[in-house]
Amino acid sequence: MSQNPLVLTFDFGTQSVRTALINKRGEIVYLYKKIYKPVYFSSKKSYAEQHADFYWNNLIKCIKKLTKEAKDKLKDIVAMTVTTFRDSAVLLDENNKPLRPVILWLDQRLAKAKEKLPILHRLAFKIVGMADAINLNRTRTPAHWVKENEPDIWAKTHKYVNISTYINYRLTGELADSPGGLTGHFPLHFRKLQWYKEGAMKGRIFGIPNRMLPKIVPPGDEIGILLDSVADQVGLPRGLKLIATGSDKGCETIGLGCLTPKMAAISYGTACSIEVSNPSYYEPEPFLPAYAASVPNLYNLDVQIYRGYWMLKWFANEFASEIEKEANLKKVATEQILNEWLGDVVPGSDGLILQPYWGPGLARPLAKGAIIGFSSIHTRKHIYRSIVEGIAFELRQGLESIERSQRQKVKTMRISGGGSISDKICQITADIFGIEISRIQTSESTSLGAAIATFSAIKQFDSVQDAVDKMVKTSKTFKPNALNHKRYNQIYHGVYKKVYPRLNPLNRQINKLFKR
Repeated sequence: MSQNPLVLTFDFGTQSVRTALINKRGEIVYLYKKIYKPVYFSSKKSYAEQHADFYWNNLIKCIKKLTKEAKDKLKDIVAMTVTTFRDSAVLLDENNKPLRPVILWLDQRLAKAKEKLPILHRLAFKIVGMADAINLNRTRTPAHWVKENEPDIWAKTHKYVNISTYINYRLTGELADSPGGLTGHFPLHFRKLQWYKEGAMKGRIFGIPNRMLPKIVPPGDEIGILLDSVADQVGLPRGLKLIATGSDKGCETIGLGCLTPKMAAISYGTACSIEVSNPSYYEPEPFLPAYAASVPNLYNLDVQIYRGYWMLKWFANEFASEIEKEANLKKVATEQILNEWLGDVVPGSDGLILQPYWGPGLARPLAKGAIIGFSSIHTRKHIYRSIVEGIAFELRQGLESIERSQRQKVKTMRISGGGSISDKICQITADIFGIEISRIQTSESTSLGAAIATFSAIKQFDSVQDAVDKMVKTSKTFKPNALNHKRYNQIYHGVYKKVYPRLNPLNRQINKLFKR
């Protein structure tokens, strides 16, 4: 074993892929990030697709760059792992070749899902108040859409997998994945970490026969060995083991050091989420599953805003195009300039309240985005701050649901993702939650978490907690401002929590009028 062992991580985000070498001190000794061009393509409005081999080819380019620029470190690689974005459908033929582009999690197409569930199943879902959520889940399952709109493709489909599964296959020849990697519209029994039996009530929602599903490998186990042909092509050592870990959000939670029910991980990315690790299985919201963690014997209680900090980009495109031009000239992110606006508006945005349902969640399938409280004093700066506040309010509501479920309060929080780079956003978040929030030593928390999980799996540490203690360090902590928190509490309890119930009947009518 090397004196300075390194884990090789392949981290596929929505907008880029990263290859990294990480040591046992949590130091990233090599990192290369390749931005996708384009991130996705749309043959029709609201579609978001990309070719499976597009991701593979970008990974190959990243690895070749790594093996060229970090040649002296290759001998120290002890294992590798893959972590990707969730819920993206890859349809493969009998030779495991993609039959069509990947339908990404960003895609908003809806199936009709006219194939009815058994009457007893429908009755059971209706009794527990989940009929709308189940119907939405079915219409948003890509398998149903392909059946209805591309029956010839469905007839040729041999396997139906996530993009992570396909990358694992290209690396090792094994069509297998961790249960955390299969988070999404798949018939996975998350409590048992196995596929539902054919015909099971919850499994039938997705319409995917078990014969099409990949092999499940428990987190921490070996998926396979790097193919010699791939190793020789990219310059990696032969014989590297690929370890099963989990999704990008799951690895991010581990990378932030959130291993107990007393800690929560906030992710401010394209999608925003709040996630709590628990050794026991609790549903974060009624009838919504906890997911498999990236390490053994843990579940992730996760509440997500599908169109999270994507909304900042949406705002820039629609309301601040000249700021984008300024940012390009200064060679900085547009959001970096926009975030300076946050200090120009008081907490609560002078009464402008935003509900961030630009994409509905599973628990609230009829929800629509809303901004209320406009008056003549409001400017686009108020709208921008209300987006940041609205997302934090919604995540707070998600955290409270998690706390009720697990019957335990969260005491500390860690934060990551693009939005967490801004001190102002971190402070607003701490003020809304009323809980201390810390950043860690790197913004690459997903890659770090994947490395922690892998080092633990190959017994380089006594436990996952031991690995976290040695590899994760806080860099800055934000304490809630008491006056701001008091103000936000008034808004949260007096207004925000009441918006969705009041608007829901109107949302239902909008859906009928516009057939959504």
